Amino acid sequence: MRVPTLRPRRMPLRARLTLTYAVLFLIAGMVLLGVTYALFSQQIKGQRVKVIGRTTGPGPAATASPAARPRPPVTDRTYSITREPGPLPGPGTGPWMESQQRSLHQAATTSLLTQGGIALVVVGAAATGLGWLIAGQMLAPLHRVTDTARRIAAAPAADRGLHERIALDGPDDEVKELADTFDTMLERLDRSFDGQRRFVANASHELRTPLTVGRALVEMAVHRESASPDVKRLGENLLEINLRHERLITGLLLLAGSENEVTDPAPVDLADIVAHVAAQTAVEADRAGITVHDEPGEAPASGDALLLERLVQNLVENGIRHNSGEGGWVRVASRTREDGERVELVVTNSGPPVAAYEVPSLFEPFRRLGPDRVITAKGAGLGLSIVRSVARAHGGEVTARPRQGGGLTVTVTLPACPDPSASEPP
Repeated sequence: MRVPTLRPRRMPLRARLTLTYAVLFLIAGMVLLGVTYALFSQQIKGQRVKVIGRTTGPGPAATASPAARPRPPVTDRTYSITREPGPLPGPGTGPWMESQQRSLHQAATTSLLTQGGIALVVVGAAATGLGWLIAGQMLAPLHRVTDTARRIAAAPAADRGLHERIALDGPDDEVKELADTFDTMLERLDRSFDGQRRFVANASHELRTPLTVGRALVEMAVHRESASPDVKRLGENLLEINLRHERLITGLLLLAGSENEVTDPAPVDLADIVAHVAAQTAVEADRAGITVHDEPGEAPASGDALLLERLVQNLVENGIRHNSGEGGWVRVASRTREDGERVELVVTNSGPPVAAYEVPSLFEPFRRLGPDRVITAKGAGLGLSIVRSVARAHGGEVTARPRQGGGLTVTVTLPACPDPSASEPP
């Protein structure tokens, strides 16, 4: 049994788009803030500081005439720093000015980075929320396409729900082109399934009716009293050929009808079907010298009882007709797995050895092994194909493997149907 691999749940596309918007915006904001800081730091380091002091009494600078006072050098920008009243510093004026310049640079830098960082975070949060809304609006048409496809996939049968259309309105962009292409595909599928249904309905009448009429005419000719032995032998051969054609047409129609899912499933116990099919095929098994062993174990399933009966009958008949002859055997058993979630039908038969690489081809229509590559009394080559189609229609699977000593072991696995009486209160 193949164990399904668990894939980690990926982040939704809307969240990924929003996260991409937010990261790009924050990166751009940080780059802009860094460039501003670098330009500001370069400008403030190239400026000189003019110191304006106030003294408590007249001094040399106060008594000097205005014309004699030295004028400060002219710069592009000047920054004034006012100190507390007191005597001007003497020879230590340079270090003091550098200290004041560093303090001014540090205060301006701190203000720029702090307030700029806060503003960047606030604007980034607003941009993230706006990106979430915009991403939701852009992905809304895709959600509509997904919902329509999910409703069609969840339809009770493969040909149901194909009449739905997306019919997306809006600008002629890539999303609308995708929706229109999806509608075109649904329309073509709907026409294809309609043609298949019409073909099955017409074939059921147009193919069976001539064969039935032909069989009746041959039987009338054979059972006449004046019929010669040659006519009777010819009639028996024609009846046998007619029976093969009827079996082929029935198999084809059943195969076409079993490809779809079951629309109205009902509780079915495979044990009842196993016992019924074993009794029904007893005559054919006795005529071929084959012993059928039935082991009907409780196996509650859900589906179409007629299709499930056909599934079991095809497997048992396949085991009888492709056996080793006198002394051969067929064992059919049903059971419920230990986990209670699946039921199994196992059909094992003796017979000639089968190569492992030839087993997959047995489930293809009209595929046979050895001398049975033409339509014979053993069947039309559709038995296992119908088994696989019925199993898939019921949400199950079928596997086959060669049995040691010859023959096959075919296992059909179906979902278990919970017993409704088990949930009822005592």
